[in-house]
Amino acid sequence: MKRKEKQDEPIVLLIDGHCNMCHGLAKFVIRRDKRAIFRFASLQSERGKKLLQEGGMPEDALETFVMVDNGKYYTKSAAALRIGRKLGLPWAIAYPAIVLPRFVRDRAYDFVARRRYRWFGRSESCLLPTPEMRSRFLE
Repeated sequence: MKRKEKQDEPIVLLIDGHCNMCHGLAKFVIRRDKRAIFRFASLQSERGKKLLQEGGMPEDALETFVMVDNGKYYTKSAAALRIGRKLGLPWAIAYPAIVLPRFVRDRAYDFVARRRYRWFGRSESCLLPTPEMRSRFLE
């Protein structure tokens, strides 16, 4: 029998509000999140800083995105793989990579993260969500 996951509250993804790649990630997740379980906040926002503080993370942790799921904090490759699993197929097929040592997974993540502004650009302002997307963003 398949165990159903209990989801008490929305899953929050904290993203770099100035990173175009992160904006793309938010749009990607929203389009595929049929159950509307994900919410978003900028790492630079007051809400984002508060969540980082509650999770014992530095407020300037802009080199990663953070997934907060029922009080548990995930970063880098762990967050990315868990997002795929929550979105379901076909994205969930990457989740078995979680068995790889974290330092191996995070090395690939860090390679992209260090180059994200060069490859995808940087916005001087945070993402302005469309009216349809606005309900998915935390104040």
